[in-house]
Amino acid sequence: MKSFEELKELRKKLKDELINRDDEYAARIEVAMATCGITAGAREVLNTILEEIKLRGLKNIQVSQTGCPGLCYYEPLVTIIKPGNPHYVYGKVNSERIKQIIAQHVINDQPIKEWLVNLE
Repeated sequence: MKSFEELKELRKKLKDELINRDDEYAARIEVAMATCGITAGAREVLNTILEEIKLRGLKNIQVSQTGCPGLCYYEPLVTIIKPGNPHYVYGKVNSERIKQIIAQHVINDQPIKEWLVNLE
């Protein structure tokens, strides 16, 4: 069994590794893929994201699926996360909107404010 100090050191090391792992990506795109999101079109949005990344030859973009964030009215929801920046949550995303989000926000660091969900 490890001492408390050893466990604290291990925790710090693992936490640092997680932070560094996030920095390996230029952006992380999360798509809410619970039943409500899928029903609203999240699967098509996810497929469009993957197609756009391939079409544009983007590297260091992590795409992941999440569960229900409890904002069913705004589905499909897509979150853009870039190291050192706040998380941006886009609501009512469709295939055309996600193409613009990738072009303006993911590539050019210009969030599209009118499509953001206000979480405050």
